[in-house]
Amino acid sequence: MKPDLEVVDVLQHESFKVWGHGYPFRTVRWHFHPEYEIQLITETSGQYFVGDFVGRFAPGNLVFMAPNLPHNWVSELPEGRTVERRNLILQFSTEFFCQRILTFPEMRYLDGLVAEARRGVVFADATGAAARPLMEELLTASNGRRLSLFLSLLDLLALDGGRRQLASRRFSPDPSSYMSSTINQVLSYIDQNLASDLRESDVADLAGQSVTTFSRYFRKHTGMSFVQHVNTLRIHRACELLVDSGLSVADICFRVGYNNVSNFNRHFLAQKGVPPSRFRALYQMNVVSAA
Repeated sequence: MKPDLEVVDVLQHESFKVWGHGYPFRTVRWHFHPEYEIQLITETSGQYFVGDFVGRFAPGNLVFMAPNLPHNWVSELPEGRTVERRNLILQFSTEFFCQRILTFPEMRYLDGLVAEARRGVVFADATGAAARPLMEELLTASNGRRLSLFLSLLDLLALDGGRRQLASRRFSPDPSSYMSSTINQVLSYIDQNLASDLRESDVADLAGQSVTTFSRYFRKHTGMSFVQHVNTLRIHRACELLVDSGLSVADICFRVGYNNVSNFNRHFLAQKGVPPSRFRALYQMNVVSAA
């Protein structure tokens, strides 16, 4: 089964993305992305899949994966039960890692760990326990402290002599093949045309499906409706522009694909809990206080 593409949006003013989610959640599926990922399980147990590896996980399960390595964690929970925070995730691009971090001579000791990550690496329980406070703090850290925590986490992983690789040597990710699947072509198309007038009926035509069939297909693979997915990506991109540009709220509204400001404000408030102008002011306040 070909994995689904996960679109990872790292904000332009950040070098890496740190976040967490509960269970069930829309990204809990067999998927891949062109970013490195460090994932720590904080609650639940179950089965996990990395490349052609299948194993058991429990709280403290810490895994480091190279780009395009398919993976999934499936928690075993009674029907109807949900978990607010199942894991912590750190994702970063190859450009940032290889062209920024690994260019320092002092960081070459990470070469072995990076090579092992192509098959996925799982770490000792003690390393998972030590990584948790670092990743928890990373959720809210800023400026130099954020980078310091990131390097401390990498150091922790590199010094774990009990780590082991997961996927077999014969397993080789094939992202070009993955992208040939219909859902991945659709997700890529949406990401590249976010500022245009995206209509579900038009995208369904591109996928060669009726709107009804496409709607079910899209929700099955993403965990949300087409409209929800588009709005989530648009608001995320709006956040980037609010903190990284001097554009007005109205200009940002049209740049991310909304056709009127009131509609943009409504969706932004629903997702972020504050209007766009307040979001920008709060971010600037945080920058000043951290200076």
